[in-house]
Amino acid sequence: MTVHKDITERLPLLNEVVAGQVKEILENNKAERHLRGGMATKRKYAEAGQRRLAKVAGNI
Repeated sequence: MTVHKDITERLPLLNEVVAGQVKEILENNKAERHLRGGMATKRKYAEAGQRRLAKVAGNI
């Protein structure tokens, strides 16, 4: 919370150019956040499936 407040409220008072660059980065990150979450979930279940297959193969 403090970092967010510093970046969004205090940084523009210190340096408007840098604040604008940071704002672009934060907006891009926010726009892509849901995509990264979906990829992490997909990876999680793919790895679980591989472990399950390896366990079954070990029992045969």
